[in-house]
Amino acid sequence: MANEPGRAGAWQAESAARAAKQVTQENFPVALRFLPERHRRHLLAVYTYARTVDDTGDLAPGERPKLLAELAEDVRRLYGSGPAGAGAPRAAAVRGLAGTITECAIPMQPFLELIAANEQDQAVTRYETFEDLEGYCRLSANPVGQIVLYIFGSYTPERARLSDAICTGLQLAEHWQDVAEDMRAGRIYLPGEDMRRFGCREDDLLAPRTAGPLRNLLAFEVGRAAELIDTGAPLVGDLGLVPRAAVAGFVAGGRAALAAIGKADYDVLRATPRPGKARTVAELIRAFVRGR
Repeated sequence: MANEPGRAGAWQAESAARAAKQVTQENFPVALRFLPERHRRHLLAVYTYARTVDDTGDLAPGERPKLLAELAEDVRRLYGSGPAGAGAPRAAAVRGLAGTITECAIPMQPFLELIAANEQDQAVTRYETFEDLEGYCRLSANPVGQIVLYIFGSYTPERARLSDAICTGLQLAEHWQDVAEDMRAGRIYLPGEDMRRFGCREDDLLAPRTAGPLRNLLAFEVGRAAELIDTGAPLVGDLGLVPRAAVAGFVAGGRAALAAIGKADYDVLRATPRPGKARTVAELIRAFVRGR
């Protein structure tokens, strides 16, 4: 027991280093790499934090609920609302948020909600309705978009509403790409009522190829995700030049991911559909120019 804090600290440091490396890879929106240094610095701090939280919930050795609770306590320490005399945050990814939180006036709740989503993942592995899944996305995805708006000094309740639609659509796109991977991890994000409606069973998600009923279900769910992204996309045209480029990058990433699933004829079990960089860049230019 005495070594647990040391192991947790080593894990968090490893996760933060992995996040920094992943920034240069495909899962960090291409538009963000061309933003001014100040914005990139803040976005990197947030990305490192979010990646550390996700890795703690998905990959960390030991008691993941306890490790997530420790991260939440670290966030409260950072905001000065932890126990008296608790000291500074222990996790490097949380300490790395200090300048961003101060300079961008970001409230604490979005950071805690990202942890809450991972705590939910420890207990919930199935979602009965699409509304239930949307509730999960409100914790796992929407806070990121809200934080991004604060970083660009662009937060308003109406912009947050549009951002939430984009982020939920992005989260759903990732789930539909990763049906096989999630199933191997014991999780199903396809709503149970939708699976029954299209005649799909859980065993269908273990097949080497995607059967017809499951392809039809995925086409339906991809359409839902696309509609959400389109609903939020007018946010692009409501922003100044720099945040416009960043948000256009998110919109483009989601649209390109959904297009890749369609191009694979919704066979997400044979291989994970991933968009090419050319398609993503084309979607980025289109969203930026059209403002949606």
